[in-house]
Amino acid sequence: MQISDLTIGQGKVSVKGVVKGISDVRSFNKYGRELKVANAILEDETGAIKLTLWNDEIMKVKEGCQISIINGFVNEFQGEKQLTAGKFGKIEVL
Repeated sequence: MQISDLTIGQGKVSVKGVVKGISDVRSFNKYGRELKVANAILEDETGAIKLTLWNDEIMKVKEGCQISIINGFVNEFQGEKQLTAGKFGKIEVL
């Protein structure tokens, strides 16, 4: 699958791309747990999408590396399409 094919609400997404940039990490508490989140831009030859990275995923992914999202999910946040590995997916560095 390619980034240009992704639609909001789509699940079981597998896509590969290059990480073009990562935002600063934000920390917050939810249900008494400390969570960390950062946004990256994932790009392939067809386009780019914001990739949401959670907790341990942030340390795995570096700018310029090629990654594969397996069983990811596309959602919408503040009017913008976003991709995340979610609870059931994973991110692999290639």
